[in-house]
Amino acid sequence: MLKFNPSEYQKQGPVIQIAPLIDIVFLTLIFFMTISVFSQLESEINISVPTAKQGQPPLRGPGEIIINITKKGKVIVNQKEVSYHQLEEMLKRISELFPNQPIIIRADKLTYHKFVVKVLDICARANIWNISFSVIKQKDKEEIQ
Repeated sequence: MLKFNPSEYQKQGPVIQIAPLIDIVFLTLIFFMTISVFSQLESEINISVPTAKQGQPPLRGPGEIIINITKKGKVIVNQKEVSYHQLEEMLKRISELFPNQPIIIRADKLTYHKFVVKVLDICARANIWNISFSVIKQKDKEEIQ
């Protein structure tokens, strides 16, 4: 009968490779840094949101979509102006892939109500119901001024 001596490598047992683990950590870090930059870009669009006496900061989630509505009724998503038809097509595709997709509507305080209602109707037709509105608390606005 043949007798095999186990090699040193076999005696050590399983080993965790550190290089792939470090790669994953860096990729995750880059991903979250990129997401935070894009969310800041969306809120830098020149829109003066209305004030509210009460309001809570929403729990920000990855992948949330910010829809900006200017005072003239133009819709801006991801730094690009889109038509209402394009918005509806985009939201329908997103709704099919991500059923509970969070949407934040940032409408200028001087925006006509009909433009906001139009966006809400589009969200309803796209079967998106997780919608929040962006406002500034009245106390926070007084501190800014």
